[in-house]
This record gives sequence, structure tokens and C-alpha cells, in this order.
Amino acid sequence: MRIYSLILMVAACVSGYAQKVVTAKSPDGQTVTLADRIYYDVVSHNETLLKRSVIGMRLRDKTLGANPVLKKKSVHAVNETVKPLLPLKFSEVENRYTLLSMEMKGGYAVDFRLYDDGIAFRMRTSLPGEIEVMEENTVFQLAEDCDLVLQQPSGFKTSCEENYSIVNSHVWKAEDRMSELPVLIMGKNQKILLSEFDLCSYPGLFLKGNGDNSLSAIQPKMPLAYEDDGDRSHRILKEADYIAKTSGTRNFPWRYLLITQEDGRLAENTMPMRLAQKCQMEDTSWIKPGQTCWDWLNGIPYGPDVTFKSGINLATYKYFVDFASRNDVPYIIMDEGWALDTRDPFRTNPEVDLPELIRYAKEKHVGIFVWLPWLTVEHHMDLFEKFEAWGIVGTKIDFMDRQDQWMIDFYDRVAKEAAKHHIMIDFHGAFHPSGLEYRYPNVLTYEGVRGMEYNGGCTPNNTVWFPFLRNAVGPMDYTPGSMLCYQPEDYHGNRPICAGMGTKVYNMAVFVLFESNLQMLMDNPCRYDKWPDCRDFLTSVPVNWDETRVLAAEAGQYIVMAKRKGQKWFIGGITNDKERELDICLSILPEGKNLQMTSFVDGVNANRIAMDYRMEKTSVNKTTKLHIKMVRNGGFAGVIEE
Repeated sequence: MRIYSLILMVAACVSGYAQKVVTAKSPDGQTVTLADRIYYDVVSHNETLLKRSVIGMRLRDKTLGANPVLKKKSVHAVNETVKPLLPLKFSEVENRYTLLSMEMKGGYAVDFRLYDDGIAFRMRTSLPGEIEVMEENTVFQLAEDCDLVLQQPSGFKTSCEENYSIVNSHVWKAEDRMSELPVLIMGKNQKILLSEFDLCSYPGLFLKGNGDNSLSAIQPKMPLAYEDDGDRSHRILKEADYIAKTSGTRNFPWRYLLITQEDGRLAENTMPMRLAQKCQMEDTSWIKPGQTCWDWLNGIPYGPDVTFKSGINLATYKYFVDFASRNDVPYIIMDEGWALDTRDPFRTNPEVDLPELIRYAKEKHVGIFVWLPWLTVEHHMDLFEKFEAWGIVGTKIDFMDRQDQWMIDFYDRVAKEAAKHHIMIDFHGAFHPSGLEYRYPNVLTYEGVRGMEYNGGCTPNNTVWFPFLRNAVGPMDYTPGSMLCYQPEDYHGNRPICAGMGTKVYNMAVFVLFESNLQMLMDNPCRYDKWPDCRDFLTSVPVNWDETRVLAAEAGQYIVMAKRKGQKWFIGGITNDKERELDICLSILPEGKNLQMTSFVDGVNANRIAMDYRMEKTSVNKTTKLHIKMVRNGGFAGVIEE
């Protein structure tokens, strides 16, 4: 994909009519022009996408970006290779861009990175002491009206688990619900994925419409006074009139626009790893991504091999450990109930006998994560030291549900303190990944998605957007892997016997499609053992990849994606409530080799009985045209190997 021209115009009056014009070229010939305010236009493939968009920030005593005066500009090309520690899409990525830095009078600067597939910008300040940021003046002005794919909460307190809504940019008004990030802009010929990155000690960005095809920044105020509201929330008693109090000399978050004419490029997005800071940990050798068993949705084993009373007890957790050990699954997660009181992480449930379970699991080469509400972590930051001494390897921290500066700082404090004691983190009840996971890669994954916990509320029509939006910006704790599956009109299932929406193959395919450094096996071991062919496929799927290629896609409709680990290719495909037949070229395969493909396909009755599937084995090579038929809410899953 190529953006043939990109024009940014930066503003204002040196005198009443004077303008300062500066140009720079991106790797593919984009141009940047500075004129008389901090405006920018984006023109891609001769189509204007954004026009006179604005960058600015209002501080307590001044407004950055109002009547800017350019002191100095620098332009230089960067061409490097990035190798992420935990590669969700690619084991290495070319990072090739033009960096334009503009130092303005008044102690601030604006950086633009101009890529062939989009732009990123951020503000920097070099001001003395602390500053109070009252609001941002950032506005994304679309050149024409188009549909926006939004996740619209009722307020700033949100777990970011709302269904997506499609709203026209011209009718989205300030009084309507705002949207979290990321946002997908569905232009007539091109699409834009809009998100942020390198968020640190600063509130997350939300957007609101203005009824004129523009999207404006809106952010939560800084909490000043609060009290505990139960065991897992704060009641905010007083807010500041500013959104952030922060160091006067700092970098602010990147805001980026990934621009594409091909929907599949959204799911291949590598902008986060290209914008990421360097890892701030000296030793990362102990960080081990992988799959995990999980007891919350389907925690009651049953069947002829279960001779004990199931529940939150030692025998049940040993059953999970035994399954994990047999299937080379490195972890289990113990959800709510392992501690006697959710407010006290040091008093364990005697029915669980945690010391014995840790000993047993270690003997079986299985690590243990434990669940906690974030408020308990906040009140007991010494728990990481204690967990390390006990032999706990990770924590699942839940219900943060906010993105104000105070809460963003909480994420940072947790990541740093956990890293000191070799504890890995799963942030549940969280917002989208925004860079902390690169600075502290012991942060393995985030929720911030309407996942399988919603049971009948987790519909394929909504879920099919995730590769193009939520998972496009970072790891996602969706909790896939259901063995019991229903078509939407027949769905029923709640704890302790939960099910998946969509066909059985659909639920296997998302295990390949959806990316997380800690990938959940959400079902019970007893159910996986009823379908050993499905179990063996799922437990063989890696969580980190060398290469990712979308083979066919239409945003919000369907996707077929291939992922390579070593010499193996895994393929996952899903569709919404429309049946699909696709012919897929396997040109990704090596030249001159015949390979074996084991595939799982929707059965002939899967459009009514979602459990219906077939496993097939075929020979394939680089010239093979793979015919894929997915029933409504169906899928395709497979592995290609020698």
C-alpha cells in the first residue's frame, strides 16, 4: 500500500499575513508543508481524507498551537528493523519513515512520523517544573462524511466492552455518546485506523463528534479525592479542572492513522511496534508467553474420570494442572475464590491448599496465575514480593474500568513492581493496549473487548470486527476455545456450563486469529477431552508468530488469516451471519514442496447445529487454490506442515 501524497499545514501568524513554509518527504514521496496554524491535510492516492485537522493543547497559563512561531525544524530519514520480544504478528518489522520535528517558540514541539502506510504525531514540551493540561485541542477533520465504527460507552467509567456501533460522521454530534479508541474510519475508497500509543502518566484519549465530519479529543479529568466502593472500584468524590498534572519536560502520546485501501492491512497493523519505546527491563528471560487453562466460565469438571467433588478446591485445580501438563499448556489461572476474601490476598482458601497446589504444579511444569481486583493490588503492593516467594508466576488484575491519569499511573506502578519480582500480568477489565506492554513486557495481555464472558452477548456479527479494530492495536484477552457451541437463535449457557456463539469451527478459528501473549483455553478439560482432535489442534497453536498474512478480508464481514511459526502455517477464518465461499491462493507456501494440511470445516448441518464439523487431511502446495466454505457464523481452521 502506498500513500502518494500527504500534506500537513502548520499554522499561524508571524504577522497578520506572513506564512512559513517548510517541506519534507516521506520514504514514498509524501510532502509536509508548514503554513500559518497547526493544521494538517492527509491526501492518499489522490484522495483527500483529512482536511485542516488541528493539533493543540491548552495548559493552565497558555495554549500550545495557538499562533505558533517556528524556531527550528529538522527532517531525517529512519530505516531500521524492529524485533519485538513477544511478536504477535511478525518476528521482525521494517521501520521506515521520515521524521519531521518542529520546535516552536514557547517551549514545545511537534513531531510527525511519515510512513508509507500512514502518519503518527505527538507533542513534546520543554517547560520548567510541572504543568497542568486543561484539555487538548486535537481535531480530526474528515474531508467527507463517511461511516465510523465506534465503541461508545455511557461515560468515562467503562471496561471497554461495548458492542460496536456504526455512525455516520456527519450525524455524530457532541451530545451523542463519545467513543473509545481505536476508531475505524470507513472512507469510500480507503480506511483509517485511528488510535494512540506510548501512553504514560496521561489520560487515555476518547473522541466525540461535532456534527460536521470532525472528531474532537475529550479526556477524563484527574481524580483528586476518592473512596473505596466495594472490593473492586473507587467512588470519585472530587475531580480537578485539568486532565493531567505532569512534568513540564516530556513526550506526549503518539496519535496514529493507519491508512489502507486493503482491509486485510488493518489486521496486519504493525504501527504499535514501530512506535514503541525500548524495553525498560534489563532481564526479560523469565517472561514466557503461552496458553493457559482457566476455571471461571467452565470450572466444574464432570464425567467418568472425575471421582472427586468439583468446585474451588485442591482436587479440581489439580485436575486442571494435570490437563495442562499432559497437553504442554504452561499455565493455569485461578479466578475468584482462591482467597478467602477478595480484599486480602494473603489469606488463602483452605479448601484450595495453595502451597500444596503450587508444589504439585511446579512438579508438573505448570505455572499458576491468580486473579485479583485492582483495588486489592492498590492496597497491597507488597503482594508481588509475597507471590514470588510463594511461587506464583502471574496475576490477572481486574476491574480498572477507567483511563484517567491516576489509573494510567496505576498500570505503570503495577507493571514496574511486578517486574521486580518476576510476576507476569494479565490486565482484565482494562482499556486497549497503548505501549506499556513494550516498556514492561511482563504485561502479557489486556481485555478491553466484548469477549466470551458475555456468552449470548458475544455475537459473531460484533466479534468479526476485532481483527480490524481491537486486536489490530495489541494483545487481546478474548478467552476463546469453547467446545460447546450454538447458533445465535439457539444459544443458551451460563456458568458453570458456558458455550460459544457461532459454529464449533468458528470457535477454533478465533484461537488462530485472535492475538494474546496469554491465550485462554476457556473450556473445561473434561470437554476438551471429549473432542481430542479439536483439543490437540488448539493446544498446538502458538501465541507468538514469525509472519502474519491476511488471505481474504472485508472489514466487519469476514477474514481469513494465515500465521507462520517456524515452518508451520496456521490458518483461521470466520464470517458474520452471512455464508461465504472463498477461493484462497496458498502462494505463501515455499516453492517446490508438497505439504499436509489438517483442516476443520463447518459440517453440512452447521448452519443449524453449530457443533457439526469435519476434520480433513489434504496435500497442498504453493499452487493450490483452497476452496473455503463457511456457513453463517461459521469458520475455517487448519495447519499446514511437512
